Amino acid sequence: MKDFVAIDFETANRESTSICSIGMVIVRDGIIIDKFYSLVQPEPNYYSYWNTHIHGLSQEDTDCAPVFPNVWKQIATKIDNLPFVAHNKHFEERCLRAIFKCYQMDYPEYVFHCTCDASRKAFPDAINHKLDTISALCGYDLEHHHNALADAEACAWIAREIL
Repeated sequence: MKDFVAIDFETANRESTSICSIGMVIVRDGIIIDKFYSLVQPEPNYYSYWNTHIHGLSQEDTDCAPVFPNVWKQIATKIDNLPFVAHNKHFEERCLRAIFKCYQMDYPEYVFHCTCDASRKAFPDAINHKLDTISALCGYDLEHHHNALADAEACAWIAREIL
């Protein structure tokens, strides 16, 4: 796979619609050609302790952030019908479907590929198949795990190596 969009969401709470940041990396011919990051005002707009503990974002960070439809307008012009790649696609795809439904947006049936699933085949003896573990096995040093852009970059690196 040489052309794709690696995408990652962080959420504010347990609700799939509570996307509070988006990271996206566009790859063409195996080369990163564009990156995108944005904070997002989550829906519902509250933060759980555990989510903040994981990614470090809080309500103060997103109080003035745009709502999802406004962020997605910027993204939609960049993705150009490319397939999405995510590490644990089930989470990212569930969040994307939920937020589209929440804002009554038409969901275009995006194609998703999963680097986590692929890593189980490529590295069956790995200690685990978490993003930081697999990115290290693929030669990428994930320094800011749970930053949506850093995670999307790690995912893109993995996808270029094993998909």
